[in-house]
Amino acid sequence: MGKSTKTQTIPVKTRILSENDRLAAENRAWFVKQGIFVVNLISSPGSGKTTLLVDTLNALKGKQHCAVIEGDQQTSLDANRIAETGFPVRQVNTGRACHLDASMIKNAVSELAVTGLDILFIENVGNLICPAEFDLGEHCKVVLMSVTEGEDKPLKYPVIFHLSRAVVMTKMDLIPHLRYDPLLAEKNIRKINPQAVILRTSTYTSDGLQDWLDWLVTQKSHLPL
Repeated sequence: MGKSTKTQTIPVKTRILSENDRLAAENRAWFVKQGIFVVNLISSPGSGKTTLLVDTLNALKGKQHCAVIEGDQQTSLDANRIAETGFPVRQVNTGRACHLDASMIKNAVSELAVTGLDILFIENVGNLICPAEFDLGEHCKVVLMSVTEGEDKPLKYPVIFHLSRAVVMTKMDLIPHLRYDPLLAEKNIRKINPQAVILRTSTYTSDGLQDWLDWLVTQKSHLPL
């Protein structure tokens, strides 16, 4: 008879996250040393991340020196839109991976012009699940939630809503055409994260954009960079 074999369970996920957290801590320490405020934007596909980011960058011209790391599984379509603002952008294609990780950010930063940078925006892959678990070294996560997605998103995907410092409700101009209750959506957000700042925005009308900009600048000024 051959030798008996034993089955050993290797906590692969734990080890992957542990290594990622180590690199994220290195990223964060470097960002602090450089005085760069880093925002990780997360949402499901089609929520309006890129459109909000383009409007944000255009509004910050001459006020803040910004750069963007753009995460997508394929194509550079969103990075091309960002580049039109005139700010530096680095595309990261993840292939089959459903999220960015700390090593990808470290590599992307090394290829960006970061001298004198004030704010680095990371537009994560369109996904509410995988990106929530991976620390990139950012100072804060921001989750976007469009009114076309329904009021129950925070209850279905609680991890990212719990971890985010702010929730940006997008496409508010569509409210008259939808059966959507913003107060119910906010109630659901509060169930998961009572401390989250909730911002209502519309890139179509620019409503709420200034509130979002003010929040960003305030967050940057309060960080011990």
